[in-house]
Amino acid sequence: MSDEKRIMFEIYRESVDDGRYRVVYFTELGEHERETEIGNALRGDNIFDGFILSREGARAKRAVLGILERLNNGEAVDASDLERELKPFLST
Repeated sequence: MSDEKRIMFEIYRESVDDGRYRVVYFTELGEHERETEIGNALRGDNIFDGFILSREGARAKRAVLGILERLNNGEAVDASDLERELKPFLST
């Protein structure tokens, strides 16, 4: 495992409310939002999770936003598609 900083994230679908797809970047949560955001993710259905290399954070987040837009517009995207699209940004 590398000593490089990583961002832990999860893409999930809300199980309540409107069933939208969302992302949470766990390692970037502030103290006041941590409990709420983690609770939301735990109640949702996990779609994909992993670690993004910090040095690729901005590009990775743009890619994740594009994926969320596609999912929320009804496009079928499975975990292998997500892994392939995010692979350049993921920490192993």
